Amino acid sequence: MGLIKRNWILILVILVAVGLFVAFRLNQKPEAEYFTAKIEQGDIRQVIEATGTINPVTLVQVGSQVSGMISKLYVDFNSRVAQGQVIAEIDPKLFQGAVLQAQADLQNAQAILAAAKANLAKDEATLKQNKLDYGRAASLVPQGVMSQQQLDQAKATYDAISAQVGSDRAAIQQAEAQVAQKAASLKVAQTNLDYTIIRAPINGTVVNRNIDIGQTVAASLQAPTLFTIAQDLTKMYVYAKTDEGDVGQIRPGHTADFQVDAFPKEVFHGVVSQVRMNATAVQNVVTYDTIVDFHNPDMKLFPGMTAYVSIPVASVSNVVKIPNAALRYKPDLPADKVRELYGKYGVTAPQAQQPSRTETPNQQPGGGTREHAPPSGGVTSDMALVWKLLPDKSLQPVQVRTGLTDHTFTALTAGDIQPGDELVTGATTAKAAAGPSMGGQRR
Repeated sequence: MGLIKRNWILILVILVAVGLFVAFRLNQKPEAEYFTAKIEQGDIRQVIEATGTINPVTLVQVGSQVSGMISKLYVDFNSRVAQGQVIAEIDPKLFQGAVLQAQADLQNAQAILAAAKANLAKDEATLKQNKLDYGRAASLVPQGVMSQQQLDQAKATYDAISAQVGSDRAAIQQAEAQVAQKAASLKVAQTNLDYTIIRAPINGTVVNRNIDIGQTVAASLQAPTLFTIAQDLTKMYVYAKTDEGDVGQIRPGHTADFQVDAFPKEVFHGVVSQVRMNATAVQNVVTYDTIVDFHNPDMKLFPGMTAYVSIPVASVSNVVKIPNAALRYKPDLPADKVRELYGKYGVTAPQAQQPSRTETPNQQPGGGTREHAPPSGGVTSDMALVWKLLPDKSLQPVQVRTGLTDHTFTALTAGDIQPGDELVTGATTAKAAAGPSMGGQRR
């Protein structure tokens, strides 16, 4: 009986101990585990990234001004051509017939002109004779040798031939105009015949051919593009589509690096020559063309390739670098506890946080939106608030002034932060409000 009683007492003691332990664990607040990054000193380069297309400096589309069937082709894709070189021919038979007809019309007009000139010469001779006859009759009428009727008839004949001479001269002018018109028609027909021979307008390389032998070219409404010729593939452009928020920082003369999918391990270099003002809006996103000149001596890069461009626009050396994740972190603490920490370390309560102008909301992993905490009292938008992890695992708010950013790190320009300090980039608890930072250390 005593043994059973002792067993029950032992069980009761164990149950009480377990209950006290569970109650203690339930009342204990979960400790936060912080993710931190150690502050380093180094260089920061602000780089503008854009995607563009490689294009030749001069790209000429060769068309046809006359319609007809392509009878001959002398070049193909990638052919090198010289200025004036024949690259294609259109069947010339119809145009040769038009030239022959225009030549015949011109000869006919010239013959009419010659006949008109002969008639004028004949009528001028007759006019001269009739003038003498009229003068003779006028002198003989007073002597009674000729009658007045004969004098009137001689005068009428003289007046008629004078009018005929005037008509002959007008006919000559008309024939001369016909000759000029037929000569112009012949020139047009000859020009159209010449246009059946298509020549290269520049020295370059054929990068596109849109026709084949036997294909009919219809140039009545719009000149069709037969070939596309790039002038010099050793000097090319990159047309980089730059966001409107970045164009204010780009200046002609800035160096630019870019890569292409064809050579993923190779970096090509160029120089910004122009930021064009032709805005392009696609789904409410406004971009501008930034022109990057580069040399392509080996002609490794082809027109139309996609280029991934990086343009360094600013840099600072040997500065304290704050991870952008630390600028975004906000502790999951009660409001009164946060105010107590602000008062303890002399930090003014921040206003509503706003994104920095140096970063955009949609950055690649490792970047992100930098959130500022500008305190009241007229502090500028480059002020931010970070949280330092102290050796006793407590948090200290530190007000800092920031400078240049590369969207992963931001330069510190003022603030009680030293290399080696650990800034909180994230935390995890039972009610975690912030996730772990990339590359952070758990504390």
